[in-house]
Formats: sequence, C-alpha cells, structure tokens
Amino acid sequence: MTHRVLLIIPTLDRSGAEKQLTLLAARLPRDRFEVHVCALTRGGPLGESLKQADVPVTVIGKKWKIDPAAYFRLKSFIRRLAPDIVHTWLFAANSYGRKAALAARVPKLIAAERCVDSWKAAHELAIDRYLARRTDRIVANSSAVREFYAQHGVPESKFVVIPNAVEPAAPNSLPRESLLAELGIPAEAHVVAAVGRLWPQKRVKDLIWATDLLKSARGDVHLLVIGEGPQRWRLERFARQVENDNCVHFLGQRDDVSHILTHCECLWLASSFEGQSNAILEAMAAGLPVIATDIPGNRDLVVPRETGHFVAVGDSAGFARWTNALLEDRELARRMGDAGRKRVLKEFTVERMVERHAELYDELTSI
Repeated sequence: MTHRVLLIIPTLDRSGAEKQLTLLAARLPRDRFEVHVCALTRGGPLGESLKQADVPVTVIGKKWKIDPAAYFRLKSFIRRLAPDIVHTWLFAANSYGRKAALAARVPKLIAAERCVDSWKAAHELAIDRYLARRTDRIVANSSAVREFYAQHGVPESKFVVIPNAVEPAAPNSLPRESLLAELGIPAEAHVVAAVGRLWPQKRVKDLIWATDLLKSARGDVHLLVIGEGPQRWRLERFARQVENDNCVHFLGQRDDVSHILTHCECLWLASSFEGQSNAILEAMAAGLPVIATDIPGNRDLVVPRETGHFVAVGDSAGFARWTNALLEDRELARRMGDAGRKRVLKEFTVERMVERHAELYDELTSI
C-alpha cells in the first residue's frame, strides 16, 4: 500500500533544512510513498531538483508574518490532497502547516525542528508547546535540538533524532588553478572556506578577524565566504574597513560548493548556535578538517583532535591558531580529513537518513 506524504517548508532556497527535505523527497521509495512538497512562502532553486525527481511542488504564497488568507489556502490545499501524513519543517511551516493539517483532519502529523532556536521569543515557544500536544512525532536532526526543546517544555518522548545526511563528493571538474585564477588568488596561496547564510548567527565577522591574524602571521591564507544573506554588504564593508578585502572573497551562492571545498585546507564555522551543520558534513565528505565553535550540534559531528578542532564562540585567535597548526603539519591535516570522510560515509549517508524517515512514516501509518 502506498501512503501519501506532504512535506511543508517555508521556501525552497539553498539552505540546510531545504537541502535535507529535497534529498528526502527525491529519495523516498515510490513503491511505498507518494510524495508532495508545499512551499509556504515561495519556491526557490531547489524546486528544480524536485521537478527533476518528479516530485509535485505547490507554492502557497504567504506574504505576511500573520497571513490568514495563506492559512486558508494551505488548509484548502491539504483537504484536496488528503495526505496520510503531513510533515512540516521550520517554524513558519510548523505553525501554519500543523494548524492547517489539524483543521483538515490529517491522520498523522510530524514536525521537524532543525536548530537550537535560541532566537525564539516566549510566545513562539508557547506555540511550539501547544502544537506539540497534537503532533505525533517531532524529528530533530541532533540530540542538541531535542534537548533544547525539552528544556522549553516540549515532551522529550515526542522526539525522534534523525541526523542530517550528505551525498558523497562527486569527482571534481573544477581545477584548482582555474578557481584561484577566477578569484584572483595567487597559485601558492592556502585557502580556507566558510559556507552558510550570511546572517548574525554565523558570526562571519569573527572569521574576517581570524583571516587578519593569519595575514599578520604568514600572509598566504585566503578565506572564501560561500553563501548569501542580509549581512553580506555589511561584511564586505567590514573587510574593507580592516583592509582585509584582498584576502577575504565573497563568492555568493554557488552550485559547485563540493568542488570548491576539495581545493581548501579546512572549513571554518563560527556560529553561535546550530542544529546540525550541513556545511560541516559537506566539508567532511570532501576530506577537510573542520575548525568550529564548541556548541551543541557541532559536538555531534566534529571529533576533537581526530576530525578537527573546537574553539570558543568569538575566539578568532583560536581559528587562526589551529589553522596555522594544520598548515604547518600537512600530514596531521590529511589524517583529520580522512577520518572525517570515513565518519560521514559511515554515519551520515542519504540512504540511512531516508530509510529512517521511511521507517517512521511506516510506524505511524500502521498505528
């Protein structure tokens, strides 16, 4: 018997949760599940990936933070589709999607919490607690996310932890010489990467300072900032103000991130909070050591002194110090990169992530 599953998420932009949803929707076994995706606010570039996988996508067009018309459109769409399971992702979809699914009398309801959402106000956490009472399961991508919500009154018994997944790095068709020439970086330079949305949580300014420290110490390290976001212009201005713009390169959104990572020495992640970082997983899959902040979520991925190093939030000197150590000991960097790649291939495969979701769906529909 085939079960109809509707996945609801705010957008189909190239961000962490959106990538995971796309991998899941495209890979769920079609002999067991009929999969549909709904974007609450707007579509995005990942919509094309879903189209290629023959996954129907519906865009509701929510325009305002409080948008009753969008809620009624969503409820009507769910009633017409009549899914067996609605699985919502991220706060806006978790709120609108769960309420609409309950009103449409969907048999089984799942929510996905993807981050240690320390930004949430009291009323937003109250909404989470209220809707959790009528939610069958809540999928968290790390134990840190589960523990955060349990501390804020969401029953821990509701949670299932299913880690993020990453596809193995594809053969690289981007020569290092071409990449460096494109960016105006000397051929003998060392390159580090930061991947993610450019907003305050990611603390990219700390990494610009770290690059400045390395510039003073050795002068051959360049930082590639890959991603877009509302802070980009501020960060570019800051790099110019500290006279560091010649070794900090803003690449924007790229479709060849995995290829770029293979030409880097390590990944930097300076976030103040995370759920489970896709950037870390992608870097480990590419065989890179990772230097990241010592926060919940990251601790589920990086093994200190085995696959990378931790630093305190805001410790720019720590990023510089550990990066210099890796550049001075290339054999150590290689061993860490190899250990990270093996860890990803063993514990964070797309096949494992998809099957664990499929097992959850089967469990709920059999009740």
